[in-house]
Amino acid sequence: MFRRLSSPALPGLVIVAGLGATGLLAALPAHAQQPLAPAPAPAPAAAAPDEGTDDPYESSNRAIFSFNQDVDRAILVPVANAYRVVLPQPVRDSIHDFLQNLNAPIIFANDVLQARPDLAGETLGRFIVNTTLGLGGIADVATKAGIPYHTNDLGITFATWGIGPGPYLMLPVLGPSNPRDLLGDVGDSFGDPGNIVASNYHYIWASFARGATSGIDERSRNIESLAEIERTSLDYYATIRSLARQRRAAQIRHQKEDMPNAAPLQGAGALPAPPQPSTTARLPEQQTAPMTYTLVEHGSVNDLQKSPMAPPPPTGR
Repeated sequence: MFRRLSSPALPGLVIVAGLGATGLLAALPAHAQQPLAPAPAPAPAAAAPDEGTDDPYESSNRAIFSFNQDVDRAILVPVANAYRVVLPQPVRDSIHDFLQNLNAPIIFANDVLQARPDLAGETLGRFIVNTTLGLGGIADVATKAGIPYHTNDLGITFATWGIGPGPYLMLPVLGPSNPRDLLGDVGDSFGDPGNIVASNYHYIWASFARGATSGIDERSRNIESLAEIERTSLDYYATIRSLARQRRAAQIRHQKEDMPNAAPLQGAGALPAPPQPSTTARLPEQQTAPMTYTLVEHGSVNDLQKSPMAPPPPTGR
């Protein structure tokens, strides 16, 4: 019994809990991190953060966000670009579908915990169809058959049960989160059958490979969209915070969302972002009538000289 509770999902638990704990420690107030430092003077009321952001650790979160941006530019984006160059689109789609199919047991369990038999039936139907007709999930036959995909996890279950998200957290590498979703990630990691099998058969590397591939695949699907958001944002941190919350709210309501994933390393359960329109400026195309020509036969040179197109006769001095 002890082995079953401690060994399954060890990689996922180590990554999520370890990085999450780092984020929580980094998010401590300044007086908790530096107890010997003198307390700063109270900030004026005008400098107070916006109400409703629920971001009491914003300064620490911004520091972690800056670190995540450095990791993203130095590692994640180059690897994701290489992933798109090396593997053609059909192969990448098959990998994405296979990873989504591996998530089906966790999605089904949370569908049941939320008392949603309609969603549970869809998840079970998709898993059976894609595992059999889809050759283990490398082909998404279920979507073509009219069984839609939806994501679900323990964090959404907690929200359905009425548990609040808590303060906004920026986790190292993992990205935007909150205490409720962080705890849900740990629970899902323990209960994931794929992680359990990998741990029981001493294939822990398989769980790491699965998580890394999932993050690279998800990041590769959001390169242009996130780059455009960063280019047009006055405050990229605040934009990502708002984007992550809106996207999570849509997932909790089980609504289809097409916003880019601001935290790709937290899983490939999200729908891929739609293709972004080209940003190259184009001049408007003016519709003009085609030019036509008519050949007129003249009887003589004199008739040609009388033509309105003939040059005027020279004038005498």
